[in-house]
Amino acid sequence: MFSPYYAASRRFGRGDPHNHCALNVALYGRSSKNWALTERTRADLRRDARSLQIGPSRLDWDGTTLTIQVNEVTVPFPSRIIGTIRVKPSALIGQVFDLDPNQRHHWHPVAPCARIEVDMEKPRLKWTGHAYFDCNFGDEPLEAAFVEWDWARAQVGNDTAVLYDTVPRHGPPLSLALRFDPRGGIESFAAPPLADLASTFWRIRRRARADDGHPNLIKTLEDTPFYARSLVAAKIGGEQTLGVHESLSLDRVAHPIVRAMLPFRMPRRRWRGAA
Repeated sequence: MFSPYYAASRRFGRGDPHNHCALNVALYGRSSKNWALTERTRADLRRDARSLQIGPSRLDWDGTTLTIQVNEVTVPFPSRIIGTIRVKPSALIGQVFDLDPNQRHHWHPVAPCARIEVDMEKPRLKWTGHAYFDCNFGDEPLEAAFVEWDWARAQVGNDTAVLYDTVPRHGPPLSLALRFDPRGGIESFAAPPLADLASTFWRIRRRARADDGHPNLIKTLEDTPFYARSLVAAKIGGEQTLGVHESLSLDRVAHPIVRAMLPFRMPRRRWRGAA
């Protein structure tokens, strides 16, 4: 949805999403980061009801486990990311939530409570832990409907709490505060107070929620001209949590200078193994 190539093709009436697909991989360490996001063409795409292949990487669902075979090249300095990731949901959620007043943009928390097994060959890494899987989809570009949004998820006991705050271009702000349990139950709760975090290097506004109104920014994982991903400590549901937080500026996404910068982080290449 942030592809500069897709945005350009839409302007000329050729916005075929199957011709603009990618697998994004980000590995964060104490002192290093591995990032891959290579856009592929329709010729590099294979999919059916249980599998999705994008270039040399693929995802397979067997009814209980999503297996992700990663084979990507990092940018801006080329190195390999190769390995296997297995995501095992404790339950699947069927409910979809609207994110805008016109009901043109939707969020599906497919598996908010899951386990993950990571076994990477390059770089050599291996761990297990909690996992989360969702998707967004809509009937128009995000920048047509939103000014900005903040999103966060955190582990609260055995449950997963998700906080969504969107600022539409038309209509009042929307907030979602939901708690998912491992059996697939969903409970809404009163959204905690919203507080400002420190803005990013690129001056992206970040806001997060906490029971006591004092979320704590622990680390910035991604700092781009339009998007930030962070680790935020906050008290949620009476428990101290460490969650993943994202802030997105849609005005920045649509800015021509930002569009021109994106190919440095998102190259577009044909896969040599494609038919």
